[in-house]
Amino acid sequence: MNDIQPPAHRRARGRGLGRLAALLTALAVMLGLSGAAAFGAADVHGTALHPAVSVPAKAIDAVAQMQPSWNLGNSLDAPSETAWGNPLTTKATFDTIAAAGFRSVRIPVTWSNHQSATAPYTIDATFVARVKQIVDWAQADGLYVVLNVHHDSIEWVSNITKDHDNVMARFDSTWSQISEAFKAEPRTLLFESVNEPRFNDVTDAQKTAYLNELNVSFHTVVRASGGENATRMLVLPTLGGDGAQPLLDDLSTTINSLHDSQLVATVHFYSYYPFSANLAGGTLYGDIAQKYLDDSFADMHDTFVAKGIPVYLGEYGLLTSPNYFHPETVERGEQLKYYEQLGYAARKNGVTTALWDAFNYLNRETLQWRDPDLFAAIKSSWTTRSGTASFDKVFVSKSAPITAESLTLNLNGTHFLGVWQGSTRLLPGRDYTVSGTTLTFTASALTRLVGDRAYGTDATVQARFSTGVPWNIDIVTNDNPTVAAATGTTDGLTIPTEYRGNNLATMHATYADGTNAGPLDWTPYQTFNETFSPDYPNSTIVLTPLFLASLRDGDTATLVFHFYSGQTATYKVTKNGSTVTGTVG
Repeated sequence: MNDIQPPAHRRARGRGLGRLAALLTALAVMLGLSGAAAFGAADVHGTALHPAVSVPAKAIDAVAQMQPSWNLGNSLDAPSETAWGNPLTTKATFDTIAAAGFRSVRIPVTWSNHQSATAPYTIDATFVARVKQIVDWAQADGLYVVLNVHHDSIEWVSNITKDHDNVMARFDSTWSQISEAFKAEPRTLLFESVNEPRFNDVTDAQKTAYLNELNVSFHTVVRASGGENATRMLVLPTLGGDGAQPLLDDLSTTINSLHDSQLVATVHFYSYYPFSANLAGGTLYGDIAQKYLDDSFADMHDTFVAKGIPVYLGEYGLLTSPNYFHPETVERGEQLKYYEQLGYAARKNGVTTALWDAFNYLNRETLQWRDPDLFAAIKSSWTTRSGTASFDKVFVSKSAPITAESLTLNLNGTHFLGVWQGSTRLLPGRDYTVSGTTLTFTASALTRLVGDRAYGTDATVQARFSTGVPWNIDIVTNDNPTVAAATGTTDGLTIPTEYRGNNLATMHATYADGTNAGPLDWTPYQTFNETFSPDYPNSTIVLTPLFLASLRDGDTATLVFHFYSGQTATYKVTKNGSTVTGTVG
């Protein structure tokens, strides 16, 4: 993944690498592929540091045993380990991951930051030792490890289209050195050839041929290096990590041609693009996004799993959420619905999933989950289903009489148990009614829950189901939001905004002639945070330089701000040279 980074002033500070701790000594006892393999890391005195892990002989069984998995993102794949905001990785990092229920980790590594760019492309020995230390720490916690070549894919591997021979020589040298350094590691260590390989300015057929050449060469180099590499599980990617059916078919052809039972297919999944990035009106996890997920996992199953080839979903998540350093791109409840369905689809289709975590979930400084409720929902999805609803808020207008309000329950195979406020159960009939899957809060209950009717969330209740985690529902007092006139420059326009209990969903931008205004000329709905962004604490909406630079000079654009309550606010923006003027529409 192209990593999302926190702003510089919020980045975690490294504490200095210092002297590397002594490397753990790995002890592997292989029983052969005809039976299970067991391993246990040992110290120099032969004392086991963790219980032995039995590795199934069949790759599909071993990869199933790796579920669920987690990515150590923005660390060894960064220019330096602390460059992108995370502290130095410690043994405690993996203690936390193992204790949370993960059974494997993917450790992305960008080797080019520590490698000669000319032959023989030597990788710095100190860096190799650091990678080995981290790999061994993870295995000491009983975790499988996937080790890869990460941003090298875009930094130099993609140059294969213009510098074929040198790129192949460097690629083979890189994997020769990795293979040699890790050849004694047990079968719980997997190698992944290259992350999200991409090739520009060539035909699709040429892209397929280049990736096949890289994957086959990777396989040849690793297998020829001997030791445990002769039977180690090897992970091969699709083009760009994409799960489109033609690309799955191309990878299937490569895997079948290698006649090796220890191969694993890998793809990445970040949901339906408009929803994942909140653009083109993709504010809700609707039918299109849900079908996209279901179809994608079914394709992985049918192409690989059904034929005995395991699938490791090497990265999954949302492109820009959660992000605790910027306003949330994807609404919280819609995120929860996505993760709930993804966990179910993975189990249904036999796919092992690796959560991409650059800084979004685990705070590496404190080793605490940034949002325990979100992580609890993700964790629950590994084993069971949870009920959800059409939205996670009920909006109650402050300027109008309070009336009954309804949501639609998504049972997801569960049974609805009722509604609670804390430890108090709301009374069916008096506080709410259920008709089919329609949950209706009575006017009297909402009157009690909103209290003095201050703007914003006045109360939170929970819909509880027979399995999984509860569904939180905020009871929100709101009114029509308002915007005010403002003047700025192409460096940014700050629009005074009274949110009145509302949350911004998206922005629709057009000119008087009906054409779209903004850098996305194919849709009027522009990208959240990239072109506009709410600033709730300061009661403003900010239009970014990217959006303002794209406006036609002297041509007024009409903006419609859409809020999750269904309410809107209209605004007009005109750029004249470097001056930008905003007026109420």
